[in-house]
Amino acid sequence: MEAQQISRIFTSKSLFFSSHLAKIYRNLGSVKGMNSSLFPVSRGRISSDNRGGGFGSMRRSVTEKSKGSGGFNSFQDEILRSFEDKNDVEVIFGKQIDQSMQKESQSAGSNEFVDSVTNIMNEGKVGAMDAEEEEEKTKVTHSIVFVTAEAAPYSKTGGLGDVCGSLPITLANRGHRVMVISPRYLNGSPADKNFDGAVDTECKVKISCFGGTQEVQFYHEYKAGVDWVFVDHPAYHRPGNLYGDVHGAYRDNQFRFALLCHAACEAPLVLPLGGFTYGEKCLFLANDWHAGLVPVLLGAKYRSHGVYKDARSIIVIHNLAHQGVEPAITFKNLGLPADWYGALEWVFPTWARTHALDTGEAVNILKGAIVTADRIMTVSQGYAWEITTVEGGYGLHELISSRRIVLNGIANGIDVNEWDPSTDEHIEFHYSMDNLTGKAECKAALQKELNLPIKPECPMIGFIGRLDYQKGIDLIRAAMPELLQDDIQFVMLGSGDKQTEDWMRATEAANRDKFIGWVGFNVPVSHRITAGCDILLMPSRFEPCGLNQLYAMRYGTIPVVHCTGGLRDTVESFNPYAQEGNGQGTGWAFSPLTKECMLEALRTAIGTYKEHKSSWMGLMKRGMAQDYTWDNAAVKYEEVFEWAFADPPYIR
Repeated sequence: MEAQQISRIFTSKSLFFSSHLAKIYRNLGSVKGMNSSLFPVSRGRISSDNRGGGFGSMRRSVTEKSKGSGGFNSFQDEILRSFEDKNDVEVIFGKQIDQSMQKESQSAGSNEFVDSVTNIMNEGKVGAMDAEEEEEKTKVTHSIVFVTAEAAPYSKTGGLGDVCGSLPITLANRGHRVMVISPRYLNGSPADKNFDGAVDTECKVKISCFGGTQEVQFYHEYKAGVDWVFVDHPAYHRPGNLYGDVHGAYRDNQFRFALLCHAACEAPLVLPLGGFTYGEKCLFLANDWHAGLVPVLLGAKYRSHGVYKDARSIIVIHNLAHQGVEPAITFKNLGLPADWYGALEWVFPTWARTHALDTGEAVNILKGAIVTADRIMTVSQGYAWEITTVEGGYGLHELISSRRIVLNGIANGIDVNEWDPSTDEHIEFHYSMDNLTGKAECKAALQKELNLPIKPECPMIGFIGRLDYQKGIDLIRAAMPELLQDDIQFVMLGSGDKQTEDWMRATEAANRDKFIGWVGFNVPVSHRITAGCDILLMPSRFEPCGLNQLYAMRYGTIPVVHCTGGLRDTVESFNPYAQEGNGQGTGWAFSPLTKECMLEALRTAIGTYKEHKSSWMGLMKRGMAQDYTWDNAAVKYEEVFEWAFADPPYIR
């Protein structure tokens, strides 16, 4: 076979041979006697081109070897000579060769063995090309950079941390090269155990912003196939949570997250992770306003100087209510050219101004991201529609509507390893869709743990979440006196509004056999409530996606939700008259959001639980059968990635 043919196979976009070559590439270093000069040492992922190294550099090395004296046979001989024992050869070029090499190496001499390899290569070429064309339709890999204020398990306050801790791992498992950039929070300590695995890269970057030069340092951990990069600066070391302390949000949050965005734009260019940088052809996923300056910086600071011309950016909106709005005078601190003020300019409506001389002028970082990003995403299809409405757009609905053509909504997935009733380490009894016995045992165990009467036939309702207006806490408080007149038990887990926390304690004291209010948040307890309750209540005013209803369905707990955002997308209302397997539903979604509608939905669910056991069993099993894995969501994300690169980047 001629060198040009070999090169054609190695340089094609197919992953047919790539997956097997990757095994060689990862394992050759550990094979005894292997000539390391054949394959450059790098941890890069296989890619369809030579962006910064990885398979591209391996491909060049192979091609150069094949062009030397003796052609490909000499190249094969050099591989074989690099092994002291041909039995060490386990994987090369494909499964068929893998199996044949083991047989041939035991029964033939070196020359016959090489001939056998070459023959199989020739025989498999047509099949390889067919597989390549099929794979090429569905698989293109990218260098992806997540920029986020939080990423579990390193830092987390809510769903944003869950998403940015799980989706990157799934994308990495699907062949992409993935970096996640977030702050290194130390909470007032010299070190934080959450970041114990991260090492100092000894790479520092100076950033011009806020009237001076700030120096940041990068820490790095390679885990689960992802490069976790942490930006270190004294602004992230103070006591408190990620965004504030007991006195409220930090006054310098704009500075803290502008610094993160500047550092995130530099990291792919300067950090030689695994031996080489990510380079300029990256796809940035900026999450919420904290990362909203990234698309703006790409247009204002980098592309205008010929850098990141092939990069793309996507702003992912997890909660439009938080936009990063600050006084207009702070624009000069962001490190942007003066003529870019219009991209971030924001004017409050008259009714929102604080005094007669207030002009309402401000800068809005999320607005700047929506203007300059190549695509816009939300965490559910329903929320993508809601943010284009007056009620759900928080003043940005007209701007978002004008960019509707690049707006997509994809429902979040869940970590099915952590949330699995058949293996969950936090629950005493395990169960599955095929054997639900453990579900009743979990309920009895929860009742015992909370000192409630153990009543198998009494419906148990749970609430898990923040105690604030968005979550509909006021409706729960208003409805509780009527609800507690029924034969039910109610368990609440959460923290937030102090008055609601006090109300929970008082209600528990007055109704000790029916109501439990657990103030605070406890992960193991949240798992046990999800497994032990029969019904999960989520009367949220708006819910971009929501995760608790997904956890509940996976555990056979029936969600009763307000029909909004991601709740509308993921919970199908029960229809007792539907034909088997067609729209029978997984819970109850009520609307409008009133106490009366919520009580009606809850009492319908309670009646179904008590009087229609077969229908209830069907609800449980249909919920448990839903596919809300991150793999399913990742496929949809990849479609949006392709659309982002199909269009030219944003250039003003």
